[in-house]
Amino acid sequence: MNEEQVYEIKVRGILDPEWSEWFDGLTITHADDGVTTLRGPLPDQTALHTVLNRIRDLNLPLISVNLK
Repeated sequence: MNEEQVYEIKVRGILDPEWSEWFDGLTITHADDGVTTLRGPLPDQTALHTVLNRIRDLNLPLISVNLK
């Protein structure tokens, strides 16, 4: 599959939107309940796993990963 897919990844914790570049340009928003959403296109599964590994490395609890 060569087409970018749009993902929505939710984690518990607050990430500053300035971290967007480190997360492959995903848009970062957070809700008042302490949940951060990373959303945007990723070129392939390797890029998705890179983002997920970075979430793991920051010890952020993963809530969900959805393909939009």
